[in-house]
Amino acid sequence: MTETESIEYDVVVLGAGPVGENVADRTRAAGLSTAVVESELVGGECSYWACMPSKALLRPVIARADARRVPGLRRSVRGPLDAPEVLAHRDEYTSHWQDDGQVRWLDGIGADLHRGHGRLSGARTVTVTGADGERRVLTARHAVAVCTGSRALLPDLPGLADVGPWTSREATSAQTVPGRLVVVGGGVVAAEMATAWQALGAQVTVLVRGKGLLGRMEPFAGELVAEALEEAGADVRTGTSVESVSRENGTVVVVTGAGDRVEADEILFATGRAPRTDDIGLDTVGLAPGSWLDVDDSLRVTGHDWLYAVGDVNRRALLTHQGKYQARIAGAAIAARATGETLRAQAWGAHAATADHAAVPQVVFTDPEAAAVGLSLAEAEQAGHRVRAVDVDLSSVAGAGLYGDGYRGRARMVVDVEDEILRGVTFVGPGVGELIHSATVAVAGRVPVSRLWHAVPSYPTISEVWLRLLEAYRDN
Repeated sequence: MTETESIEYDVVVLGAGPVGENVADRTRAAGLSTAVVESELVGGECSYWACMPSKALLRPVIARADARRVPGLRRSVRGPLDAPEVLAHRDEYTSHWQDDGQVRWLDGIGADLHRGHGRLSGARTVTVTGADGERRVLTARHAVAVCTGSRALLPDLPGLADVGPWTSREATSAQTVPGRLVVVGGGVVAAEMATAWQALGAQVTVLVRGKGLLGRMEPFAGELVAEALEEAGADVRTGTSVESVSRENGTVVVVTGAGDRVEADEILFATGRAPRTDDIGLDTVGLAPGSWLDVDDSLRVTGHDWLYAVGDVNRRALLTHQGKYQARIAGAAIAARATGETLRAQAWGAHAATADHAAVPQVVFTDPEAAAVGLSLAEAEQAGHRVRAVDVDLSSVAGAGLYGDGYRGRARMVVDVEDEILRGVTFVGPGVGELIHSATVAVAGRVPVSRLWHAVPSYPTISEVWLRLLEAYRDN
């Protein structure tokens, strides 16, 4: 093992996923020399094992479901999906798990890529150990940004490792369709992967410990998604715990808390995430290895004026788009502090990730889609806001009926009755993912209900649900 001479940069970024890439983009745009350290593929979890492959799997599923609702098309799409073609298309969207294009992008912005395992080795210092054992010591004049993301969290079940369980990585990269698949969990990964693999030909059983799917959203979101999964042939069991898992002659055997036995070819655990901070040298700077990192709104780690934690590692919002938002804020804050610019860290300022608290959007790409931004009714009430929820059946909107026969969906607007601004909005129904940004603008912009009346939705679109929501608020 050899050690090269220390290399100095203005900024060192640990992790080259979308979050790390965006931090580097902003610091390079400000003229700061920047190093990016990556131990796997440049592009990170989102590009290869999460957002892109999962949506590539789901797009044909949703398109077929939409076509089956349209007169003149439904007879043409009665047959099964072409699973090999879908999987091949997925492989194209992951660039066949090659990162050449992402590396070229980093080169294009002028950031230096260091491949290998990066660990903090003291304040403003990162030691990178390459695959060949060579070590490089990178020092940062201004900031180190930890953008190492999160990993799937497996439960502590005896013998689980011997079963060879799927996590989100295996679920999005599998090369064949299992005959039977058990999905353990009720969150976004569980709902989306159950939707995808059921449609691709697997017999899916979903085991949910809680009361229903998508527990962080309004209750009706999980109810509508579970109903659709069951109609598609999946078996969704709520209030069900897993007591043991084993593999017998190649077959996965699950025993539930009720004593039921479920057999499958594969089992996916979608039961939470853990930060990838266990082996990045946090102990060298007085932080606990494996911990989530607490940050202020400029994404600076509490008690460390040079250390930033951006994206999943700070646990504020485990979503790629929100991590990229944080990265833009963090990059701007690093640049401002480096150049002596006055920090604009007030709420909604250029150097404050305020949206993390009030306006986080998310789309679940199931059929029906579920999309939400801001607070649910329960969250708003728990936060002490005086609110009123207004619900509308989406099928009452002309655009929904045109979108597809038998359209089923629901919308909810949570209104602060004191300020008459929106605290949260939820849509569930086919095609609603493209509605959520209008709600995000309304929530983040604190647009009053009185002004929303002047935002006229085009007819006949599903967006006319905004008019129905405002009418319901006025009339009740």
